[in-house]
Amino acid sequence: MPMQIVRTILWLLLLAALLLFSWANWEPGVTVRIWEGIVVDTRLPAIVILSFLAGLVPMWLYHRGVKWRLSRRIRALEEAARTSALAPAAHDEAAPHSRTHTAAESDTATEVRADHDRPRPFDNSL
Repeated sequence: MPMQIVRTILWLLLLAALLLFSWANWEPGVTVRIWEGIVVDTRLPAIVILSFLAGLVPMWLYHRGVKWRLSRRIRALEEAARTSALAPAAHDEAAPHSRTHTAAESDTATEVRADHDRPRPFDNSL
């Protein structure tokens, strides 16, 4: 909540500065040449406001997009953590009903794991 107050105060100060600048520079006479043959006579505050918005709006849209993407990623990670936290409880309930492994099954699993961990030579047949 305190950050919202600071943000509001900053926007109000920016608005007051813009209004003061507009009031002091309202005289007509700024000529803007867009292309050859296209000339616009406007007031200086209009140019300042349009320039400010041309810089602010794309950055604001980019910020909102990043914030949206990160919030989706956080939500997905929280869901995955919640699911993995519930999985061991379900596994513990099933443990008393499962059968015990024999020594032969345990040796076979160790051999498969050892074979899987062994480094493989580079296959250059492609």
